[in-house]
Order: sequence, then C-alpha cells, then structure tokens
Amino acid sequence: MLKRLTSLAVSLVLIMGVLAACGSDNKNNGNSATNGTDTGEKQVTINMFTASPEYTEAFNAYIKEYAKVKPNVKINLEIMQADYNTVLKSKISSGNVPDVFQTTAGGDIDTFAEYSADLTEEPLAAAMTESIRTSMTSTDGRVLGLPVKGNLMNMIVNMDLLEEAGITAIPTTTAELDDAITKLEAKGITPFANAYKEWWVWKHEFQHFVNAAAEDANITSQELVNQFIAGTTTFQDHPVLYTNFFNFVDTTVEHGTSKPLERDSNAQVSDFATGQGAFMTGKGAWDEEAIKKITPDINLQIAGYPVSDKSEQATIATGADQALRISKDSPVLEETIEFFNWLYTSDYGKNWFSAVAKVIPPIQDAPLPDLDMPKQMEEILKTAKSGELSVNYSLDTFHQKFGEIMQAYIGGSKTKDKAVEEIQQAWIQFGSSK
Repeated sequence: MLKRLTSLAVSLVLIMGVLAACGSDNKNNGNSATNGTDTGEKQVTINMFTASPEYTEAFNAYIKEYAKVKPNVKINLEIMQADYNTVLKSKISSGNVPDVFQTTAGGDIDTFAEYSADLTEEPLAAAMTESIRTSMTSTDGRVLGLPVKGNLMNMIVNMDLLEEAGITAIPTTTAELDDAITKLEAKGITPFANAYKEWWVWKHEFQHFVNAAAEDANITSQELVNQFIAGTTTFQDHPVLYTNFFNFVDTTVEHGTSKPLERDSNAQVSDFATGQGAFMTGKGAWDEEAIKKITPDINLQIAGYPVSDKSEQATIATGADQALRISKDSPVLEETIEFFNWLYTSDYGKNWFSAVAKVIPPIQDAPLPDLDMPKQMEEILKTAKSGELSVNYSLDTFHQKFGEIMQAYIGGSKTKDKAVEEIQQAWIQFGSSK
C-alpha cells in the first residue's frame, strides 16, 4: 500500500560496489556481466523499482547486508511515490520492465501476471503465512508476488483524549461513536484527524463497511465485491454502504480537522500526534513510528470502525496489500529469486521485518516488532475475529477513482446519489483485471 508521503516523488538509486551501466532497455537493464576480481563470480546488477519511500532506510539495510552474502550482486533501488503507477506502466509498455517492481496485492496479482515470475515452488513462498500467500496468488493458483509486509488497517485512538473527555471505552457502534463525539467536543477536543487529500485513505475506511455489508448479506466480502464488479448489486441493497458509510464520512468531516481536502497524510499524522484529533481515520500500523517521533509518549490504541449498531462488526482488517514482483524476463532472474529467498528465509530476513523495517512480518516464525499496534493486534485477535483486507478484491485503478469521487462528494460537487452511481460504474469498469 502507498502510504505517508503523497505528492512527494523520491527517486533514490543505491549503488553498491562498482557502478553498472544504467539507462539501458530491459534487454541489458544495466545487468552487464563481468568477472569479479575478488570472488571470480559474475558481477550482476538487480534493478528494483518500488513505491514505498517510508521503507527506504529499511530497504537500504537489507541491500547492504546482502552485499556481505553475495559481493558480486549489486542492487539499484529506485523509489517513487507520486505517479508511480503511471511510470511503471510506461516502463512496462516500453519493454523496460524492472527486475523487481511493486504493485498492490489481491486482484492486481492477475493484472501483472504476464510479467511476473512464478514463485510457487520457491522457499520464499513456503515461508509466507497462509493468509498472506493467498494475497500473492493468482486466480490460476500461482504465487506471483512477494509481500512487502503484513499489515493491519484500523482506526487509531488517542486514549488520553478519550480519558480527558470521560470516555471509558472505545466506541464500537454508531450510537457509541455519536456519544463519544458529544463528550469530546464538550471538552474542546476535535474528534477526527483526517487525510482526505489522499485518494488511498478512502479505500481503507470503506473496506470495513464492505465487510459488514457482506456479513449482513450472509456472503463473503469477495463475493460481495464480485457482485459489484458484475453489476448485480447496488449500494441501495446494502444499508451499511448506502447509509452508514456516507453517514460516517459526513460525521468525520463535520467533526474533524478543518479543510479536510487540504490535509494529506503527513498533516494528519501531525494533527493526531499533537492532540488535534482523537481518532485517526483511513490509516494503519505503518504510522506508529511517525506519530511517536512527534509525541513519543502518546497513548495509542487500535480499534475497528463503528460501522453499524453491531459491536462485533467493528473489526480490524489484517493481511498484505502490497506486493513486489520479479520480472519473468529479467536477465538476472536466477540471482533475483536467490536474493529474495535469502530475505524471506534467513535469520537476518526473519528479524529484518520486525527489527529494521518494524512491520508485521508476512512470514512464519518471525517475531513481532517492538511497537504498540502489532502487539495490541496480537492480543485482540486472541479473542476476536479480524476483518478481511477486502481492498484486495478490487484493483487499485478502481480504488483511485473511488477516492476521487469521494473527494468530489465532500467537496460538494457531487451529491450522494451521484457519487454512488459513479462508484458503481467505476467498479464495473475498473474493478477487475478481466
């Protein structure tokens, strides 16, 4: 998932050892082979193109470590966030497919299947947790992606502000949320810190309502999403979507930080960390470190969204929504797969996720990071169910359009019914790779 630094393009090339030729097309791809003077092994360069600038330092760390394992392998890391999808498609259409590139997981595994190496029988696939391996698997049963990280998506709550307002428990129903808002505002506390300038935060909120609507319809979230993609159901068929979701959005705008369409991810983190919002919407575990850099002793708690009058539907969505892909036509395919097998199975790799990247490991037998949110998740899921990461059942082309429609809705240029109509049309048009 693209997080934190919207509107910022970070282009970073990390070069280790001797600089290989760059700027060539995929036939060479900067991977000219020469004999290593120290090891006698062929010198190769792996070109990675990713969209996660928040993990730049962490990626650099495992690249540096791998240089000790394989001195003949150099890894060029290029990171971009703004316009990443556009640039990636341009690279692919020109035949300059990076050796490693990033996409969303789930449905987009099929979108880029023709460019992706089959990793089904590799040790790295066996190392993934079962639920995450499913998110990396195509409809024909092949593992075509590598999880960037495990994730959880939830509301983030400042418990000190709730306590100040006399709120003894995090709201889990819409009625409890309304009561909490009243108490917070009575103390002069703004209830919501939003980041509605970002298109991607909308999908993170919306999926919780999709999960509840599916439960009410007695079907899976994937079945419900497939119905929308097929055009066989509507928002009006699901009150949690047609009524509750829009009521929630309206509530967060009315009782949130000012100028919501001007608040990006970084502004939202700052607002929340400095006590200008009791609930942080549209985000997840990846923001904990950024929040604590501003206010180290903040008392955080993760929570599900109050989507209905059923407290059990306030769940936390878990899974993996971002995938790395290895180009099946890479001239350094063998070396690239070997590198990721090392990362996902070695002792260093198992500890890299938690100790260096400080994310929820997507692999088995790896420790959790020393952060509050993952630890809270582990405790919560001992007694409660998790929500599906249902964003994975639609393509990001749909989610981006969805976010743009919702921005127009809260900006006042679209009515609710017009927004609903356009979302349903976008789901049919952009929701599936088929």
